Amino acid sequence: MSPIDKQSVIDRALSEGFSKVGFARPDLPEARARLDAFVEAGRHGQMGWMAERMAWRGDPTALWPEAKTVIMLAEAYTPDVDPMEVVGKPDRGAISVYARNRDYHDIVKKRLKRVGRWLIEAAGADTEIKVFVDTAPVMEKPLGAKAGLGWQGKHTNLLGRDLGSWFFLGAIFTTLEFDPDPAERERCGSCRACLDACPTDAFPAPFQLDARRCISYLTIEHHGPVDEELRAKMGNRIYGCDDCLAACPWNKFAASAKEVRYAARADLQEPKLAELAQLDDAAFRAKFSGSPIKRVGRNRFLRNVLYAIGNSQDPSLIPAAQASCDDPDETVRDAARWAVGRLAKT
Repeated sequence: MSPIDKQSVIDRALSEGFSKVGFARPDLPEARARLDAFVEAGRHGQMGWMAERMAWRGDPTALWPEAKTVIMLAEAYTPDVDPMEVVGKPDRGAISVYARNRDYHDIVKKRLKRVGRWLIEAAGADTEIKVFVDTAPVMEKPLGAKAGLGWQGKHTNLLGRDLGSWFFLGAIFTTLEFDPDPAERERCGSCRACLDACPTDAFPAPFQLDARRCISYLTIEHHGPVDEELRAKMGNRIYGCDDCLAACPWNKFAASAKEVRYAARADLQEPKLAELAQLDDAAFRAKFSGSPIKRVGRNRFLRNVLYAIGNSQDPSLIPAAQASCDDPDETVRDAARWAVGRLAKT
């Protein structure tokens, strides 16, 4: 067993800003079966990285055979305003709560490394660790459920009785052996608020997601034009979508965010679509420096903005769309012409 106790690890992690900590063994047999079915059905869409290294993703012991324990850590980013307010303002862009300020990958990973360094100092130099935040073939949500942080709801996201929906996950794999925590049982009951809230019907059944219809996938991961039937349902959501998370009744117990860098930047709370449509590549990079939005690039982001303009039913936005009708990027041109055509009919 470990030379330090679990409570010491929990206390240290909480002092670094994490909201909750759980411990699990590095095995996920049931999750691997669900992953296989998800990919086999093609529901991962263009996310080829999900189909790659399936052996690692579905089995943490294959990723790192020496690992004895996975320490799962949750960090709250609960918004201080209703994230659905902006969805009712068609001339503004709706950006997912997590992306309205600094990139969480950088913030969470630095915290994990500080906890990890302390772990090595406290347990001995022969202790080994690896830290992961959403960028490696690790199934964080099943591991979080296994570690007792919460359960995967009908929308497939992790949620908890004392966390709600709004939290990031980080993982510390270690050669130290801790007693695992009991897994949290599923507590959704008959509620289907998250399923009913989805604008694109991305849930074929409770606890199942077809990413190819998910607005978060479409605005972030999907390259090229979006199917016209779906782009019409995206509304003004230009980066990610919070509808299923915001609908969850467990959010009344949501933990408060401690990190001020998760609070929305004023210019990303309800940005004007007309202004975003004017961004060239240099302006896009400058505006979203240090933001997770930067990773999608100017062309994909502008495509999303133009879809939102097309859905606005606001003819005054026609000039903003027309300005991109001759854009060098084919997908941007397609989106601009679609938007102009939609608005011309209003």
